[in-house]
Amino acid sequence: MKKLVFPIIMILLIAFKVYSDKKETHQEETHPHWTYQGETSPEHWAEIEKNSDCDGQRQSPVNIIDINTSPIKFNENPLDIRYSPTTQINKVINNGHSIQFNFETGDSIQYHNNTYHLSQIHFHEPSEHTVNGVRYPLEIHLVHTGKNNDYTVMGILAKEGEESQLFEFFESFLPLKENETKEIHQSLDLSTLFPEKDDFYSYGGSLTTPPCTESVNWIIFKEPIIVSVDEVLKLKKNMPKDNYRNEQALHDRVVNVNIHTK
Repeated sequence: MKKLVFPIIMILLIAFKVYSDKKETHQEETHPHWTYQGETSPEHWAEIEKNSDCDGQRQSPVNIIDINTSPIKFNENPLDIRYSPTTQINKVINNGHSIQFNFETGDSIQYHNNTYHLSQIHFHEPSEHTVNGVRYPLEIHLVHTGKNNDYTVMGILAKEGEESQLFEFFESFLPLKENETKEIHQSLDLSTLFPEKDDFYSYGGSLTTPPCTESVNWIIFKEPIIVSVDEVLKLKKNMPKDNYRNEQALHDRVVNVNIHTK
């Protein structure tokens, strides 16, 4: 009898493993990961990301129309950027959706009477936000996290022209294969990334990738920066084609515009 028990147990264990493997494979097949193309493109994110906010009423990006914006005094909506001249980069990642630079803790901004810490920068080609229907070749997102799991994201639009020294620094770590990470641990002056004029649009929205969390203060600088065509193309080769989400409805939201006169 004992001689029969061991083979039966082994058969049951093997059968259970086969069943588990099939179940796991089926789950992977029925829960595809989001992308920017085909059946898992932004139009389908709400379907495939069940526990996300991707079908919410406060989604991003949006088309900013100047005549529909609401002017606001700078002292009523102040933005205080507290970056060190030696901001510390931790690593660069190709996460399959964008090229992302992660930062050491230290740099922050003050906005809406709260402190938000710079966590990472990533890129979208072409831009996600549009201004008066115009889509720029590139949009840079500087993501800042707050203590209450909320975010302030500063968006910088870019147009093509002369080379940018800071962009040359960023791209010195490319090419980078999908899911590849490079440790960096170097410093840079991020102040050279910003446009000369600090006028900006602002509104309440969401992350532009799943889970599309609707707890984001958006700041979009009015003036685009300039990068070279070669810099745009080099970055593009390391990211998915057209890694942007389409315009989302504003619903009852208002886009403010801060005009700061120095």
